[in-house]
Amino acid sequence: MVSWIISRLVVLIFGTLYPAYYSYKAVKSKDIKEYVKWMMYWIIFALFTTAETFTDIFLCWFPFYYELKIAFVAWLLSPYTKGSSLLYRKFVHPTLSSKEKEIDDCLIQAKDRSYDALVHFGKRGLNVAATAAVMAASKVSQLLHLPFYLDQKKGQGQGALSERLRSFSMQDLSTIRGDSSSTVPASVTVRTSSKQSLPKPSRSASEGTGSSVCTCCSVCRLLRDCKWPC
Repeated sequence: MVSWIISRLVVLIFGTLYPAYYSYKAVKSKDIKEYVKWMMYWIIFALFTTAETFTDIFLCWFPFYYELKIAFVAWLLSPYTKGSSLLYRKFVHPTLSSKEKEIDDCLIQAKDRSYDALVHFGKRGLNVAATAAVMAASKVSQLLHLPFYLDQKKGQGQGALSERLRSFSMQDLSTIRGDSSSTVPASVTVRTSSKQSLPKPSRSASEGTGSSVCTCCSVCRLLRDCKWPC
């Protein structure tokens, strides 16, 4: 962890800020020799940064990996070793010179394809955004008109109910009341008819019963008053 922090600080300070300041001085002084020197350094440093992205993932376990990075940056910057100029003249310049035409063609094709792809995806993105905006606007409008619609439906329902109640006249109400009174339950009718069908006790039978009671009372009295021995 300490080696990683130290290597990052060395690359940031001595590999980026220090060359940037001297590149500014070379441009300001218009010294062609210094200008070429720092341009070669930036080309090598760009390749180093690209390679570092992958080596930090796959070679970080290697012993003294970060120390080797610090030593490499120092070798590139040293005026005694002139590592950046050496690498550029020996390897980078010959390779780029032999592959320059192919690299230019690839860059032009990539530029055209990227422009077409950018236009295509830009149009699709605009269409999707426009569709989403229209759908959102329609949903918002529906939500805004929903309370008004509910109030309108509620008012229509109340108006229809009031009109329905007003349509009944006094004659209709009296007719409904008469129909309700005329419909008598069947149980009440059956009970009434059963009461009417029961026979009433005749007056003669009641009178006969009364006379028998009276006769019995007179006989009892005679027996009670009889003085003949049994």
